[in-house]
Amino acid sequence: MSLIPALQGWVSRAPLDEFGHPDWLALHEDLLCYLSDFLIRRHGARWRVERDSATSSGYRYVIEATGADGRTRRLDPDRIVRRELAALPIDIVRMLATAELELRLTRQPVVDA
Repeated sequence: MSLIPALQGWVSRAPLDEFGHPDWLALHEDLLCYLSDFLIRRHGARWRVERDSATSSGYRYVIEATGADGRTRRLDPDRIVRRELAALPIDIVRMLATAELELRLTRQPVVDA
């Protein structure tokens, strides 16, 4: 959590309009590592291998965590990072919150009907 302000400041100042393909790949990998590390350290998530016939290897790595409701769910951190990179400006807190919500790691508010 203490890295959020520094990381947000860095991505906010980065000249994204000048980024080439290698720069975008490096940014993607940095955010993927940060997101995964956050989920593992803060929520006890773990890496798992999942079969995926759409990939050349036949599998992909996902993050698995037990939500506040006691159910275990899996999340592809690559998908979360790609979604964040497509919704500029990059918001680190939004990226982390999206992952937490998808894994149901936080209590969901009750909505009155």
